[in-house]
Amino acid sequence: MCAAVRRPRSPRGPLPYATGVAAGALALLAAAGGPAAAAEPDAFTLTDPRITESSGLAASRAHPGVYWTHNDSDDGPYVYAVDAATGRTVATVTLRGIGAPRDVEAISVGPDGRIYVGDIGDNLGGSWDHVWIYRFPEPAQLRDTTVTAEQFTVRYADGPRDAEALMVHPKTGRVYLASKKQGGGAALYEGPARLSASGSNTFRKVAPIDLWVTDGAFSPDGSRLVLRGYFGAQAYRWRDGRPECLGPVAVPLQRQGESVSFTPDGRTLMYGSEGRDSQVEPVALSGDQLPDAARRDDDAADGGTSGGGAADGRPGESSGGAPSYGKGALVLAGATALVLGVRSLLRRGRR
Repeated sequence: MCAAVRRPRSPRGPLPYATGVAAGALALLAAAGGPAAAAEPDAFTLTDPRITESSGLAASRAHPGVYWTHNDSDDGPYVYAVDAATGRTVATVTLRGIGAPRDVEAISVGPDGRIYVGDIGDNLGGSWDHVWIYRFPEPAQLRDTTVTAEQFTVRYADGPRDAEALMVHPKTGRVYLASKKQGGGAALYEGPARLSASGSNTFRKVAPIDLWVTDGAFSPDGSRLVLRGYFGAQAYRWRDGRPECLGPVAVPLQRQGESVSFTPDGRTLMYGSEGRDSQVEPVALSGDQLPDAARRDDDAADGGTSGGGAADGRPGESSGGAPSYGKGALVLAGATALVLGVRSLLRRGRR
């Protein structure tokens, strides 16, 4: 219950009175929104003149608000940390101990705190008999540095492929690659449980993908996978190491859509593009596309009334579209307070 509001004596008194009522109503409305009402991240521009072909994007685990990216081919062994608040590069990491990168297309941060870089592209249409993955610890401090990286040789069980998407599952640490559309369709490939720096690592097909894939990302809780193309994207529920299609996800119109990453809270996708001064743009997720952890948070805020976000992510459950009576009551209370406040203000103004 709110405390009584004393009538102001000043001729301008109705203004603070109405402001207080409106603020109370807005607070109720905001509370009704729960975690899903949190502000969507802003878009940002990659301002570094060296970043002209940003081809991969990954949210930092160690540094909130920072995203890792890299150029496509012909740039060298460099990875850049970009501050989303300013678009400026705050660290450049140079990789040593590896060969000359050939066609770097993707980047992901694993649960082991290491960054995985996919030198997995094949501009010759899938003619190289092997490609590479590089791995190095995410730096604890953001500054220009040189690190010794591990190098892993990758081969596909069904022959060479052109690929641009590398995803490390945030719970198991297993690495997945998605080929571009080639020879009838793209596909998702699973690597061995642990990569080996000696010998080859064979990736095996686990699912067909009906998309010209340019990048992909797992949600932070590992329950969702998103694969993007130039003009579209697909969301998948991740169950027992396999994707279950949830349908299309919105993609912004970009110069050359190349990359995607979840935000650390899993509620938003950040889409990147190639080109100088390219922009990274957010798209908020909702319903079944939201990771299970985010949906459970929403359920907790709603008192468990929305029916979404089951821990096992069973298909067919409510995606949050069912009425939430707790939320509705708060909205009604807020609206009523606002109407009464305005009516009282009008009466006072006529005196």
